[in-house]
Amino acid sequence: MTTTRNFPHAMLREIFEQPKAIAETLAAYADGKSLREDVFSSARQALVGRDSILISASGSSRHAGLSGEILFEDLAGIAVDVEYASEYIYRSTQTLRNPCFLVISQSGETADTSEALREAIARGCSTIAITNRPESSMAKLASCSLPTMAGVEKAVPATKSFTTQLVVLQLLALYAARIRGRMTRAVVESHLAHLHEVPEALEAVLPRWEKQVSQLADSLQASETFLFLGRGVHYPIAREGALKLKESAYIQAEGYPTGELKHGPNALVNRHNPLIVLATCDPSSADSLLRYEKTVNLVRDMNKQGADIVSIVNEGDIRVAELSRVAIEVPRAPEFISPLYEVIPLQLLAYFMAISRHIDVDNPRNLVKAVVQE
Repeated sequence: MTTTRNFPHAMLREIFEQPKAIAETLAAYADGKSLREDVFSSARQALVGRDSILISASGSSRHAGLSGEILFEDLAGIAVDVEYASEYIYRSTQTLRNPCFLVISQSGETADTSEALREAIARGCSTIAITNRPESSMAKLASCSLPTMAGVEKAVPATKSFTTQLVVLQLLALYAARIRGRMTRAVVESHLAHLHEVPEALEAVLPRWEKQVSQLADSLQASETFLFLGRGVHYPIAREGALKLKESAYIQAEGYPTGELKHGPNALVNRHNPLIVLATCDPSSADSLLRYEKTVNLVRDMNKQGADIVSIVNEGDIRVAELSRVAIEVPRAPEFISPLYEVIPLQLLAYFMAISRHIDVDNPRNLVKAVVQE
């Protein structure tokens, strides 16, 4: 698909390259049904003897880190703290003691994240770097390098680099769960099987999303403020969707936990300020079902309030869809895999909102691909 089509912008091409990037990242870390022990050997050394992980990152990479926090805590039982890289080096050393320090950076050269990594090394932490450039300074500095396989990403807004970061974090969390005795081999293989379904499923739905989101963006051109809502592992995706809209289309947007809407932000809600609600559900997870029911209740209240609601729902969902002006369907998936599907329609929304405003979406104003100076 991506090799024969002539894309008008690098960002759109890179959105459509995500199935391939995810497939290649999976192939680098998993051999068929199993995780590759040789690839994770240095990660094992970094994790052994550490009861906590401190994730340091900036921008989209930090949103990946927030997702990783839930993955490591829920799957592997490891306590996680996520720091803004720009804040870590100025904080007291009395933070989490003896953590494994994990940095995430698309370029591997981000100035504040590099400084945070150097500080962590000076404090005696074991270190892991997830970057899209295995030859980068961060990848070389860290005791363990786990590169993503996104390939060159030319557009400033992160797309395929972000989803491949999510994949590497998920694989690392599965590996940590396995070596800590929190998962059997069969359970890990089940998770991997679901992950391997993602590239083909994305290839199938991307054309439909492109058409639907393009039409949606046309209908939202008068909107100036957006609120993105998500619960649990979907909250970082809400934040990422908001960031994409800010940097690509120059539109004010914020990502919030769904349950926080009535604690202040609801004052902004009217038919001119859309709500983008992540409302997928994993029927096999009791926690996910509970979150979904709470989300349905909130969407119902917002519908009565007259809000303009755009929802991201599972294929075949009726309850949230009938309360929304537009419902974008994503493939059904386990709770921790759904973000890989949810974020892509949000990337497309940012893209189409930007080009309709005649913005150079590949090179947004005041932004660069790698922030190499604080």
